[in-house]
Amino acid sequence: MQIARRSLIGLAATMVGSSALPNFSKAKAPLSNAQNAGFYHYKIGDIEATAITDGFAERPLAGFIKNAELVDVKAVLSQSAMPQETLRIPFTTTVLNIGGQLVLIDTGNGDMGSPKSGSWMANFKAAGFNPEQVDLVIFSHFHGDHINGYRLQSGVSPFKNAQIMVPSIEWAFWMDDGQFSRSPEGMKGAFANVRRVFDPVKDKVIQYEAGKEIVPGITSIAAFGHTPGHMAYMVSSGSNKHILMSDTTNHTALFVRRPEWTVIFDMDAEQAITSRRKMLDMAVSDGAEVSFYHAPFPATGRIVKDGSTYALVPTPWSTVL
Repeated sequence: MQIARRSLIGLAATMVGSSALPNFSKAKAPLSNAQNAGFYHYKIGDIEATAITDGFAERPLAGFIKNAELVDVKAVLSQSAMPQETLRIPFTTTVLNIGGQLVLIDTGNGDMGSPKSGSWMANFKAAGFNPEQVDLVIFSHFHGDHINGYRLQSGVSPFKNAQIMVPSIEWAFWMDDGQFSRSPEGMKGAFANVRRVFDPVKDKVIQYEAGKEIVPGITSIAAFGHTPGHMAYMVSSGSNKHILMSDTTNHTALFVRRPEWTVIFDMDAEQAITSRRKMLDMAVSDGAEVSFYHAPFPATGRIVKDGSTYALVPTPWSTVL
């Protein structure tokens, strides 16, 4: 028996070593090499919200934060098990269906963003919308990744039926010829791009102020500093509240945890820090769900606070609204 058993073991080892493993493939399914459509529906009371991803951009970590040592920035990223040389910056806009009115908060990169962005329109359509249905576009501020989707490189705007609302302070700054002429050389391209996007419709633009209900259910919140007129929004329906943070942070793993840090894109660093703390504290005190333009998709969650430290707790994905 022992001999027979040893012979069987030896035979099995010989078979594994000398022949290929069995091939069970019948369909030979191809690799997809693509992700599924990037949209996510959720409810804010009676309002249906939809997060639409526009992909992401990658940039070096070095130099991204103006007032922190690189070793300290890497330490914070390591707490989230994130890469410490390159940052991935996501782009997520919000669509609000309010009483039959379709409202966009910002429009993404269009066809002028990073190589791994530009998927917004495909995802928007996959979510069941088309650009002709858009009634209103509300802009939070005028950086290219928020406005370029409104006017493509060809000069065409996909949103032919939409009204446009912009922050009055933002408009006054970027559309001022004196500010343009006095701006550093590195900012002149941003000024020119704002005019490229808005000049064809400047007579139709509606300007809005901070602290106002600009349309039923959407109230603007001053979050100045990132840009002169940067806005966030409180979306309310019944007892439900949701804060759209816009660019209150440019990377949630960094600036939610360390709100005193400033990104290279913050035009007024001290004011941006003040606004960031105000918005994070508001989210905690109101118990409101939040969304960020630059957070891992679908970019929603809640803010918790422990002493002077904040954290974003992502909202669990749900298959039902």
